[in-house]
Amino acid sequence: MIFPRLRNAIAFGGDYNPEQWPESVWQEDVRLMREAGVNLVTVGVFSWARLQPSEKRFEFGWLDRVLDLLAANQIGVCLATATASPPPWLTARYPEVLPVTADGVRLQVGARQNYSPSSRVYRKFASALVTKMARRYARHPALVTWHINNEYACHVPECHGPDSTRAFRAWLKKKYGSLAALNNAWGTAFWSQGYGQWEEIFTPSRAPYHSNPTQCLDFKRFTNDAFLELYDLELAILRRATPDIPVTTNFMGFFKALDYRSWSSRLDYVSWDSYPDPSDESAARRAAAAGHDLMRSLKPDRPFVLMEQAASAVNWRPVNMPKRPGVMRLQSLQAVARGGDGVMFFQWRASRAGAEKYHSGMLQHVAAEDSRVFAEVKALGSELKKLGVVTGSLVRNRVAIAFDWHAWWAVELESKPGRIDYAAWAQQLHAWFYAQNLGVDFVHPSADLSRYELVVAPALYLLNEKDGGNLQSFVERGGTLLATYFSGVVDEMEHAVCGGYPAYLRQALGLWVEEWVPYPEGRSNRFRFGRARADHRCDHWCDLVHLDGAQALAVFTGDYFAGRPAATRHHYGKGAAYYLATRPDAAGLDVLLSQVIKEVRLAPPLRVPAGVEVTVREAADAQFLFLLNHTNEPAKIALGLTRGHDLITGRLLSGTVQLPPCDVQVMRLPLK
Repeated sequence: MIFPRLRNAIAFGGDYNPEQWPESVWQEDVRLMREAGVNLVTVGVFSWARLQPSEKRFEFGWLDRVLDLLAANQIGVCLATATASPPPWLTARYPEVLPVTADGVRLQVGARQNYSPSSRVYRKFASALVTKMARRYARHPALVTWHINNEYACHVPECHGPDSTRAFRAWLKKKYGSLAALNNAWGTAFWSQGYGQWEEIFTPSRAPYHSNPTQCLDFKRFTNDAFLELYDLELAILRRATPDIPVTTNFMGFFKALDYRSWSSRLDYVSWDSYPDPSDESAARRAAAAGHDLMRSLKPDRPFVLMEQAASAVNWRPVNMPKRPGVMRLQSLQAVARGGDGVMFFQWRASRAGAEKYHSGMLQHVAAEDSRVFAEVKALGSELKKLGVVTGSLVRNRVAIAFDWHAWWAVELESKPGRIDYAAWAQQLHAWFYAQNLGVDFVHPSADLSRYELVVAPALYLLNEKDGGNLQSFVERGGTLLATYFSGVVDEMEHAVCGGYPAYLRQALGLWVEEWVPYPEGRSNRFRFGRARADHRCDHWCDLVHLDGAQALAVFTGDYFAGRPAATRHHYGKGAAYYLATRPDAAGLDVLLSQVIKEVRLAPPLRVPAGVEVTVREAADAQFLFLLNHTNEPAKIALGLTRGHDLITGRLLSGTVQLPPCDVQVMRLPLK
């Protein structure tokens, strides 16, 4: 249970910004919140200027009245620390707070997140504000949870100003201890880059040509740590004042700038913001499912919270389509189905002014009684009350995707044989399992893999010896590994591991890669499985593989390397390791992955028509089976021996059931 004060209820609500409205509106807000079943709102995210209008003056009276009003109406508060956007007076008096881009441009006030993560002045004033808030509201009856800052690094993923340069040097000193060690790690013998003084080192800002890749990789690691230090700074203040109140900050799914896995142990629960594009609903549900799975996997021992989503349209795409009727409900319940205990929105009431005034709210610009969106919000709130019994239950999967932010950073640095979109490749593989209703976790290569039958490692370009050994031991003990092209190429310092790729996976895979053939856009090859008559198309990348014990399952049929392996299998210890040396078309990928899951004996919880999503959450004494029909047609589902009551309608479900279009059923079942 992540929210003890909500008493086994799913958190439901959204960002509430009363400072944007006259107080006469607040009473209507809480009346409509109660009508909709809202039990939690996030307050104060962007209110620093209202809370502290000048350096020496604080004004908490308005926030006192808001929290008192919410408490009187039994609505809990996720209280934000308001540090996401420094007020104009702060950056006008202390311009060194402002971030500097790689081109040397100092970003100005007028948007949000206008601060450098390494700014000492920012840290001083942020600490003072959070300290006052923590002391003032520590025992307020509305306080359910704390929300630190907001979407760290979203618009300022790095800073190259003086404070950042100073902090980067200090970070490097701590990591390497000596310039000799740094020069060795960075390979500075190349291009005459040897450093003789720490003061000679700068952040990797704009350079005449490709920057030192290890320096760039270290700068990404440093930047992640700099933002994490900000979070830890506020966390320590809140822990002292409210040790029993859970604390979080909102992640953004597949967000490259921050290694969320390194953050997760500091959060009491993971929360994240999901904004799939309504213009392609099929892609949207796949993307949201992958995001839920990634975020859930960061803290697999407790549910996550969907902290932000749009009730309808957003404002920041070139074309901002609204969600058609039923989609908001379906996406909300998808979050619950995949392990969420909270369904929240940005925002409660759509703003009248500012850059996001056309971002939808739970309350639109029209009157509540005239709003389709608010009618759907109320209906969702009513249904979520019936699902409170699922809170605290968890998702348990047997398939994992090895996903490492450091590998992501490294593989997308400059000067590579070809361009690899690491997150997109991982999500493409996830999408195949999603279509089969086979649950997937995302794990680090160093993780305990004993609970999994299958681990998929897409383009794990950066892989150190220890983590490679962990994957090989997984196979040796009986697991099944599927690695893909451009894996195991460099170590953690971005140094090539010589002697044949994929370096620390060679033994388990039973092969080595001599070279690569990256294909430009529009060029492709073909490959064929065994004795199959039909070829499959492949593109983007081809590894030139030499077998060293592995068996070729498929071979390329074109280009100068025709006849070379395109997919392989190797028996190793008690397990098996597969290798995919190219990016196949959908049919080719289906052939390979179908063989893999057949060998591993994986099956979905139920066989259902295409477009129906099936998930299972487990509690100590029950299972909860979710069926979500994402299609525009009714789906006929054979439950077999499965029978149980639908928590939403109360009906007993057994035999064959009809699931209407865009509908959801949640069955409580005895624990197997």
